[in-house]
Amino acid sequence: MQRDILWASKEENLRRAAAVMQRLAPCDLVVLPEMFATGFGANPADVAEPEDGGTVLQWMRQMARQHDCAVAGSVAVGATSFKNRLYFVYPDGAVAAYDKHHLFTYGGEHLNYDAGQQRVVVEWRGVRILLMVCYDLRFPTWSRNHEDYDCAIYVASWPAARIEAWTTLLRARAIENQCYVVGVNRVGDDPHCHYCGASRIIDAYGRDMAMCPRDEEAVATAELDITALNAFRSKFPVLKDRD
Repeated sequence: MQRDILWASKEENLRRAAAVMQRLAPCDLVVLPEMFATGFGANPADVAEPEDGGTVLQWMRQMARQHDCAVAGSVAVGATSFKNRLYFVYPDGAVAAYDKHHLFTYGGEHLNYDAGQQRVVVEWRGVRILLMVCYDLRFPTWSRNHEDYDCAIYVASWPAARIEAWTTLLRARAIENQCYVVGVNRVGDDPHCHYCGASRIIDAYGRDMAMCPRDEEAVATAELDITALNAFRSKFPVLKDRD
């Protein structure tokens, strides 16, 4: 779901996202942008959720249960120290979490957040999914497929000024890791940047399966064919030759 995010307006952002989800056709997974409830760069002390869960996680659980799908999106968490945490919430209320490893030093993220150290792969309805956040996309070693995932998710607040890097790197991660890639970026403006979206779903050949138009709130959907992916990997075993 490619969303415009109102700056530090948690309740309104959640209300608007819930309204869009209400109109979606049945699906297995809904992916939201980085810090979809507050915007990226808001002072974490003002917007962070408790590490054991708060308003946003409760909302994600409610949406997952109501729509019988998993819901993924990142949230600032912490009290005296903070992390940019990507939650993956299952319909039964179970939660997996990945803390952003590569902090965006150019934007000062490292001054307000601690880096996560654990790579996280979840499994959902027969698909193994690697969880990643925004700037992680620029670091191929961290995303390297050790034959342990089928799809990589990148949630982002990626500025329009560098959008060609976003689309190029998403495609590169799909090709080099022989996997599906789901890249979900925001649109709109915050006090620092303009965002144009360019969210997309890419197959292991680097081809766009679905995409959102730039500068519009939109939803892109695609069906991932794991049988076809495994057949491609068997026929052309790139991952077996990795460093």
